[in-house]
Amino acid sequence: MTANRNPQAEQMADESMVRNLDAQATAIWPQEKPLFERYALLSGARVLDLACGTGEITMRLAELLPQASLLGVDLIDAHLNTARARCGRFGSRVRFDNADAFDLPFGPEFDLVVNRHMLQAVPDADKVVAQAVKVLKPGGRVHIVAEDYSMMHFWPCATDTDEFWRLGPVTYARNTGSDLRSGRKVFTWLCDLGLRGVRVDYVVVDTTRVPRDVFSRIWTAWRDGYTDVIARHTTLTRQQVWDGWNDMIAAIESPRGYACWQLPVITGIKP
Repeated sequence: MTANRNPQAEQMADESMVRNLDAQATAIWPQEKPLFERYALLSGARVLDLACGTGEITMRLAELLPQASLLGVDLIDAHLNTARARCGRFGSRVRFDNADAFDLPFGPEFDLVVNRHMLQAVPDADKVVAQAVKVLKPGGRVHIVAEDYSMMHFWPCATDTDEFWRLGPVTYARNTGSDLRSGRKVFTWLCDLGLRGVRVDYVVVDTTRVPRDVFSRIWTAWRDGYTDVIARHTTLTRQQVWDGWNDMIAAIESPRGYACWQLPVITGIKP
């Protein structure tokens, strides 16, 4: 296993990530909620939100599943404190703890394990998926939102955005130990772990489904949090990185522009 399990720790703890998590949840939840409703969890179900961040989705799941108990785990204490404050109204049925996604201290005790927007930021992401499956009860379900940064496009744009992502963020991730194209691999990982009923749905964050200002906030937060570190770890200059982000933001915000980010949601059931 790669020694540094959290190469993006600084970026994940930055205030820009709090903005990002808020905008992502606002953009994605309307399309993701029907997937959770489809699972038809029984009363008393136990749910683990693995890498819960600031509890944006834990809160929404607690509202959606009033008979379930939820546990959110993460490594960033500041995010966990935010999550506790956000979910305090749910009382003891929603809890948050510090735990390592590579070594979860639980047995097979959860009916649903949720993991969102995390695998692209860590090395050996397949090992996190294996941990998620390990802590599922037989018959339990895993729900993974796995980012893949080849599944997006923008127009009109002065920057060749395909090249920007290849030379910039994707190369930065590779050079620091993670994989921004992990989303396409999760289906295979779940099959190899023996899950049944593995399927992939897509959340489409685009300028016809998501308000432009919400979509733009995601990209603005990434720009603010990642420009410097991408420039340090790639051949792109800081100005090139900054301009690339701003070109995409302009396409998102323009009334005649179109931008699209496809997010695979991979699910499967433990035998």
